Amino acid sequence: MIRNRGALLIYEKRYTYADYVSWGLKEGERYELIDGIPYAMAAPSEKHQTIAGGVFVQLYNRLMGRRRRPFIAPFDVCLFAKGDDDKTSVQPDVMVVCDESKRDGNRINGAPDFIVEVLSPSNQSHEFIRKLNQYRQAGVCEYWIIDPTDELIQVFLLEGGRYILSGYSGEDVIPLTAVKDCEIDMREVFAEANR
Repeated sequence: MIRNRGALLIYEKRYTYADYVSWGLKEGERYELIDGIPYAMAAPSEKHQTIAGGVFVQLYNRLMGRRRRPFIAPFDVCLFAKGDDDKTSVQPDVMVVCDESKRDGNRINGAPDFIVEVLSPSNQSHEFIRKLNQYRQAGVCEYWIIDPTDELIQVFLLEGGRYILSGYSGEDVIPLTAVKDCEIDMREVFAEANR
């Protein structure tokens, strides 16, 4: 799978979603594929889970009964809608999918409209570089990165193929652009996470 040439790792094969499914991962083992390269995912902390869960609960309550549906990790997303042949499969912490045709009961095929990722000490470059670029290329309309330590939220809105960045604090109520008539009260999310 991987050869090491000094500090450079060379992947002899680029994996697909079908390969990933065939690995027979054990309970709790999670990977994401970015351009066919597997990245192991560490188990999230309690605060990470509480923040993701708080955002999900608000979305769930606000979108109940609508066609737009929120999901929480782990749930596979084949970002470029190639199904088993997709070389990029991610598991966003929280997402909303407005187009029902992207849901097949087992995974999402195509870009969600809204994605939230909560930072962990081990995943910052993964969220800010690898996944941000993949989400932009796939057409994710709105991407939030939540920093649980500094209680900051970076909101990336897709405009003309580029992300425009806005910043918020844990004291803000943030309206969603990609999901109409919806907002997240970050005060509630962080109050629960800090209990």
